[in-house]
Amino acid sequence: MKKSLSDRARLLHILQAINYVGEFLNGKPKEILFEEPMVRFAVERQLEIIGEAVNHLSETTKASAPDIEWRKIVAFRNFVSHEYFGMDIELLWDIATNKLKPLELIVSQLLTEQAE
Repeated sequence: MKKSLSDRARLLHILQAINYVGEFLNGKPKEILFEEPMVRFAVERQLEIIGEAVNHLSETTKASAPDIEWRKIVAFRNFVSHEYFGMDIELLWDIATNKLKPLELIVSQLLTEQAE
């Protein structure tokens, strides 16, 4: 049986996935998601990882950051995993370029608080 990961480990996974998305899209236009399937799939995979990590965070950790829409993050993970042919590239771009930075700031804050 697999050992359960701590919230700290899961938060670190979220940060790592956010950083990967930033690397994949750094300086690239939105069209890259249409033109380069490998980039799109890589971004999708990192968003799945974020959603999976969020899904396993404790309620206590999630409650300490009520401004984050945790349920929506998990719902998007489920959508990416199960409705892969229905992916809205505009939505993917919006999440990758507008929604991850606020999540990154909160996750970093949570990690700092847990270390204290």
